[in-house]
Amino acid sequence: MRLGLQLGYWGAAPPVDAPALVGAAEEAGFDAVYTAEAWGSDAFTPLAWWGASTSRVTLGTAVVQISARTPAACAMHALTLDHLSRGRFSLGLGVSGPQVVEGWYGQPFAKPLARTREYVRIVRDVLAREAPVTSDGPHYPLPYSGPGALGLGKPLKPITHPLRADVPILLGSEGPKNVALTGEIADGWIAVFYSPRLGGVYEEWLGEGLARPGARRTRDEFEVVANCQIVVTDDRRPGLDAQKPALAHYIGGMGAPGMNFHADLFIRAGFQEAVDDITSLFAAGKRAEAVAAVPDEMVDEISIVGDADHVRREIARREAAGVTMLLTGCRSVAEVRALGALLPADALS
Repeated sequence: MRLGLQLGYWGAAPPVDAPALVGAAEEAGFDAVYTAEAWGSDAFTPLAWWGASTSRVTLGTAVVQISARTPAACAMHALTLDHLSRGRFSLGLGVSGPQVVEGWYGQPFAKPLARTREYVRIVRDVLAREAPVTSDGPHYPLPYSGPGALGLGKPLKPITHPLRADVPILLGSEGPKNVALTGEIADGWIAVFYSPRLGGVYEEWLGEGLARPGARRTRDEFEVVANCQIVVTDDRRPGLDAQKPALAHYIGGMGAPGMNFHADLFIRAGFQEAVDDITSLFAAGKRAEAVAAVPDEMVDEISIVGDADHVRREIARREAAGVTMLLTGCRSVAEVRALGALLPADALS
């Protein structure tokens, strides 16, 4: 099992300790540093800024939203960061949800699987730089010939030669069809929340995609990256309680009624009653009550909080389920070093 530092997206202001956390993660033997975006800070800029001080760790996005940029623009980001990091960049993509896609980016959310397939293909075509890039669409036609077009669009290929034509592309996905598509067209899967009790189900979903004709990877080559808060402590209560506000927000406030992929995941894991309570309380504006309705068992299912022996056991549990990397958001250099102390002695080799 490898560890990655998840810096996430910013809140009301940029974090002041990110450079120290990144430096500590590289020094402690972490394998990667990842950033994310929602509807505030973007994922690429902080990764480039903070990643400039590193020399070993993978620099990844978990995730960037495909509706935020055309596939060609996203490929330009990937091409640039891969050069600047000397081949250490990993592109994590996700569709987000209808509230963000239609409310923030002003784009239609319909047909997310078809849009993802087309988007990834264009990004790969740009990075391959084998010919001017064209696409028949219907979601990202190149050259554009729709309403308002002058008819002067010209197929292009990037001026800059990519350092790598095969920059790893991972997809953040949650439902069975999305995860199967991930297995088919991506180099890895980023699980926003990963429930070990559903490990067998996830493997079935991935296996369906990996078995399709033309699938990009075999299971042995495929990366499974799971977001998992890890807190090494003898006092579990503060570590459990600290995660409940975010969980309540994701379950109760990050999706539309009847279309919340995060809530669906916890329902599959057996938390139907808790999800119903959190959702109704959040919708009623009772945020504190929604947080209080998050059970400890739910936090335990998607994170690891406990002493060093407990942490080792739970990491092994996830590794046995098929996870290859855990992304964790450390709040201090001391937390980074505590986790680094659990890594194998050859982690820096």
